[in-house]
Amino acid sequence: MIKEDKPQIIELPKILDNRGNLTFIENSRHIPFDIKRVYYLYDVPGGETRGGHAHKLLRQYIIAASGSFDVVLDDGKTKTKFSLNRSYYGLYIPTMTWRELENFSSGSVCLVLASEYYDPSDYYYSYDEFIKAVKENEANQIS
Repeated sequence: MIKEDKPQIIELPKILDNRGNLTFIENSRHIPFDIKRVYYLYDVPGGETRGGHAHKLLRQYIIAASGSFDVVLDDGKTKTKFSLNRSYYGLYIPTMTWRELENFSSGSVCLVLASEYYDPSDYYYSYDEFIKAVKENEANQIS
């Protein structure tokens, strides 16, 4: 059961074959959203990080299509590190979650499936602005 409000590792179907394995992803069946955008990161130099932002509405599913890397998630209260290193599972990231990708292995490919089309207004690039929004959202839920 997928809890859409929590980051979590979601395993994908894996068809084993001596000629090579196959994994597939279907909209709203294996991940909790329809895919509107796909992009990938590659040739990330050693020691570099990617991410460093949060999204207001967009949800993501991140897969280490090749190699490995770590994803550090922050909901404004708790930081959690996930190590991705297999192409048959990925990390679901809900809205309002700060993310940083680090420790890329040589030749790694980070595949990202997104629930929304690119929209620059959906981003928090400032961590302080993100924390302020998290606190405002909590205050609005209490009142």
